[in-house]
Amino acid sequence: MLSIRFTRVGKKKQPHYRIIVLEKHKDPWGKYLELLGNYNPKTKEAILKVDRIKHWLSVGAQASETVHNLLIKEGVVEGKKKRALKISKKRRTKLDAKKKAAEEKAQAETAKAEEAKAEPASSATPQEEIKSEAPEAMEEPKQEEVKAESAPAEEKKAEAPEAEKTEEAEVDKKE
Repeated sequence: MLSIRFTRVGKKKQPHYRIIVLEKHKDPWGKYLELLGNYNPKTKEAILKVDRIKHWLSVGAQASETVHNLLIKEGVVEGKKKRALKISKKRRTKLDAKKKAAEEKAQAETAKAEEAKAEPASSATPQEEIKSEAPEAMEEPKQEEVKAESAPAEEKKAEAPEAEKTEEAEVDKKE
């Protein structure tokens, strides 16, 4: 079976691809039957030999998923894009379980939000209101305490030189 696929021909970190036709099970870096075009993924520039691509497709060559998507994008072939990434069954089951858990969590959150909307705002008990006000009340004295504490520190600094003078005077008297 013939395959139309990419073969990479670019420097390291500078990808550039050739679009070639060859046997499906042959090495894409080996000999190929025909060069059908080039593709630069960095600039998204594709140079295609449209008539030759259509010829090989009519003969029975199958395009790889990535090349097929490129041909659709360039307007050479019409149809739906194919999924180029293959996910194993094991990984698929994990993703499905994760998706299901996320949906259940979202449903639970919406249910909580609906319950919160259904309850009136004044339904809070007086104890809850006191608790909600308590943190605010506690914050204000802390700010005042900080101011009060900073003032004595300044006074202590002002008193310190006087205390040193009096201690010096006492030491002088003793001598």
